[in-house]
Amino acid sequence: MYTSFKNHLQGELDAIDEAGLTKRENGIAGAQGARVETGGREVLNFCANNYLGLADDPRVRDAARAALEEWGFGMASVRFICGTQTQHLELERRMSEFLGTEATILYSSCFDANGGLFEALLGPDDAIISDELNHASIIDGIRLCKAQRYRYRNRDLADLEEQLRAASGARFRAIVTDGVFSMDGSIAPLEGICDLAEAYDALVIVDDSHATGFIGEHGRGTPELCGVERRIDVYTGTFGKALGGASGGYVSAHREIVDLLRQRSRPYLFSNSLAPSVVAGTLAALDLVQDAGELRSQLRDNAAEFRRLMTEAGFDLVPGEHPIIPVMLGDAKLAVDMAAHMNAAGIYVTPFSFPVVPRGKARIRVQLSAAHTIEQVRRCVDAFVAARDAVAHSSSAE
Repeated sequence: MYTSFKNHLQGELDAIDEAGLTKRENGIAGAQGARVETGGREVLNFCANNYLGLADDPRVRDAARAALEEWGFGMASVRFICGTQTQHLELERRMSEFLGTEATILYSSCFDANGGLFEALLGPDDAIISDELNHASIIDGIRLCKAQRYRYRNRDLADLEEQLRAASGARFRAIVTDGVFSMDGSIAPLEGICDLAEAYDALVIVDDSHATGFIGEHGRGTPELCGVERRIDVYTGTFGKALGGASGGYVSAHREIVDLLRQRSRPYLFSNSLAPSVVAGTLAALDLVQDAGELRSQLRDNAAEFRRLMTEAGFDLVPGEHPIIPVMLGDAKLAVDMAAHMNAAGIYVTPFSFPVVPRGKARIRVQLSAAHTIEQVRRCVDAFVAARDAVAHSSSAE
């Protein structure tokens, strides 16, 4: 049996490779940071979600190391059996305090948080209205739910209102959106979304994975930036980006929502608890984030400098203010060739093309960190210019 199945799988893999869509994993020797070693050489890293540079912060590492001695290596259990330490409860309390919500529940990842949210809360009499560019975890979570599904064009409030009208017969309606759309670095129009939610009696759910910790004056994410913190019903997010960069996710919401998730959310009920060292490290990262005004300022300065220099150099950037900055190249081969040239020159970036992004929208997505220096940002821009020139010369010589 396996021989024919093997041939089928190999055909699928060959087709992916021939389309130039194979995702190759480059091993990093050592810790995550602005500089990493890969392939036996050191490169500047411009494709990590390490927004505040805390992934290898010594204070976070020290807290995680101490937790191994005090709390052990793993929980070997789910939360409701014997998988809850007092530090798990403390992290939930601290996240609620940070975000200004009534309660928080932890998951092994934000993918699991989104995967376990909708099915537990909504049924066939309800409706979910989702932005077309929402993260895959939201899409998969909605698929597990029996609620009616509506989709609106990315950040298009007029289309959102049309879908809310179409869903007017549902018992309950929920609008769900990414706070920041990870392929574009664009921010959801949360004020307009909340206005429509109030007009049409809908809940508002925001996945703020690419914002929590560094967007907004105090780092509380896109709702803080947009001035709608008290109007969001459900936050989902991750500890795997700005909040230490390890693993784990959460849902932070009204108490009744969190209480019901503890009873019905399958990824929570049937997955091991977060490892003790991850909880302790995340608590330390949260301490740092709450007093990280200087880091957030450095991150903003790095992003602004990159945008300024790249625009002066004639590159097409997606407008915005987020440290995710896509450099739009259009052609997939061009994106791959330029990224390869830059990687060879010591600037680690990743190209994206269809089906991750729409056809004709290939890009190199640059992600800035507070750990980068301005000089390193300028080196990245220089590498883009050199790669563009080298690829153009190569094409003209063919």
